[in-house]
Amino acid sequence: MSAIRIKAPITDDSVVENLKAGDLVLISGVIYTARDAAHKRIVEALDRGEKPPIELKGQIIYYAGPAPAKPGRPIGSVGPTTSYRMDPYAPRLLSEGLKGMIGKGTRSQEVIEAIKKYKGVYFGAVGGAAAYLARCVKSAEVVAYEDLGPEAIRRLVVEDFPAFVVNDIYGNDLYRMGRCQFEEIEDLELSKCR
Repeated sequence: MSAIRIKAPITDDSVVENLKAGDLVLISGVIYTARDAAHKRIVEALDRGEKPPIELKGQIIYYAGPAPAKPGRPIGSVGPTTSYRMDPYAPRLLSEGLKGMIGKGTRSQEVIEAIKKYKGVYFGAVGGAAAYLARCVKSAEVVAYEDLGPEAIRRLVVEDFPAFVVNDIYGNDLYRMGRCQFEEIEDLELSKCR
């Protein structure tokens, strides 16, 4: 499987239009970390008519709370957080121009519909590979909500950060596709036993 290289932030809708569930991507450029506490604050700021602490248009948010950096490294282990915790906030951020989200696990139907409507994409990062993913981070700095500690918003410069397209703008879902393939194989195997 060959990887698709994409640049972040995503400034061209055709990038997202060309991604399909199951594609392996390598992301380079600037992405941001944010988890549920930061998402809640961003949405509350938007609801008050305030400008969010980061530009949302075209951005990719990585659902992660990194470990402290070891000496000489920009960041510690930085694995994906379970994404459903951001589901209450994701549609609003997508409506504000967010283009990508990186996490692990399935998304709600409301998020999937917002991905289709606003032309976004949900990427899955491999859980359990946090130390490896940290090697893809070339620099990291806290840019908002420092009081949240590991959950503060960080600006990361990444190079060849690996992820899979889980949900694309066409309504495809990599997890559902995988389950269907497994069930077909399982049905085939069971039929051999009859």
